[in-house]
Amino acid sequence: MSDHPDSLVSLKASDSGLHIQLHPLILLTISDHITRHAARCQKGPIVGALLGQQNGREVTLEHAFECLVTEGPNGEAQLPDSWFIERVQQFKDVHKAPALDLVGWWSTCPSSGPNTSHLPIHRQILQQHNESAIFLAFHPADVTGASSSSGKLPLTIYESVYEGESTPNTNNTTNTMQVDSEEQPILSIKFRALPYSVETGEAEMIGIDTVARTARNAAVYPPTSSTDTSSLSQVPKTQGSSNDQQRKAEPQPNEPSDLLSPDEEELIASLNTRINAIRTLESRISLIKSYVSSISSTPTSTSTSTTTTTATPPTLSHPILRDINACLSHLSLLTPPQQSAFTAEALAQSTDVHLVALLGQLSHSISDMRELGKRTAILNYHRRTMAASSAAARKSGQSGVLGSGGGGGGGGGELHQLRMGGRFGDEILFPNRVGGGDGL
Repeated sequence: MSDHPDSLVSLKASDSGLHIQLHPLILLTISDHITRHAARCQKGPIVGALLGQQNGREVTLEHAFECLVTEGPNGEAQLPDSWFIERVQQFKDVHKAPALDLVGWWSTCPSSGPNTSHLPIHRQILQQHNESAIFLAFHPADVTGASSSSGKLPLTIYESVYEGESTPNTNNTTNTMQVDSEEQPILSIKFRALPYSVETGEAEMIGIDTVARTARNAAVYPPTSSTDTSSLSQVPKTQGSSNDQQRKAEPQPNEPSDLLSPDEEELIASLNTRINAIRTLESRISLIKSYVSSISSTPTSTSTSTTTTTATPPTLSHPILRDINACLSHLSLLTPPQQSAFTAEALAQSTDVHLVALLGQLSHSISDMRELGKRTAILNYHRRTMAASSAAARKSGQSGVLGSGGGGGGGGGELHQLRMGGRFGDEILFPNRVGGGDGL
């Protein structure tokens, strides 16, 4: 929002007892919104909503989202009512455990505090959504000096109160003594700063650590364009040449495009991160080398006609030397000095692993062969049993046939049934005639 000199910050300190717990996700959302707004060269105010919880006198700011801003009938900034209500309800549906609600809004603000340009949106939120909404003011002018000012965040959280301002007495002829009931102060919205603390959850700590590590290796790519604007002024004014120039300017289907695919952009970002890491490592190694060389060199003295100056080396620090020694000892784990011994050890371990794998396969094959031998023995046993039974049945059949013929020659005999047990308990029944003259 525009920087107005008429600050609305109250001269009184806050007496409401409110304490704000600010989560890092709010800071990431604000940073992302402002960065995209500046990168896209967008115009207009930067406004967002704050979601959180209010437990007694403690208010938590957990989530934020950017808002659309429209121009009101009087030229003031306003939030679209239907869009804003729907958007807040969508976030409430997503964040149900714990349940979050609209607790305030945020915007950019000068270091002097909120001004009259912030009042329309603040009044809208107070009247339609939350009567005790807070305002988070982000100060872009204080971003550059935030790191040097003991780590203070470039933001201030305000609460709004109605304060009365008595009308000035411009008539000198009136009495100096006035009755209190006759004074009619004008109530206006003032902002009072609230104390806050940064509250971080376990998941947010992991996310913030990842963002902090990747941000150190981030780089800004300059915008590229496939057309040169200077050539547009040199276009001939004839109709035929203009048509030719237009046909040349049209992209051909087979021509390569300057736009990169998401995979290519990700690859470029990854390579750029590695390059920055290598450069950082190189600078750290150079710093260590310069320090070691400076403490190992002897002091040199330079004499002039008037003064004598002695260049002394830096103070010897044993903790720094121990850290350097620890780094050097760790390098042997990454790049072993005896490459041949390391290769032989790695080959021996690889051979042992393959040998164990082959022994396992051999044991499995032996188990399969034993199972196959058992099944073959059972099959051969049943075959011999069936062959013996068949042979016994054939012998018994031949004996019955001979006995039947002799009995017929002897004039007949009594018919009996002979029961013959097989080898494996099988019983074979066949007729036999007893009492014949020539029976066997």
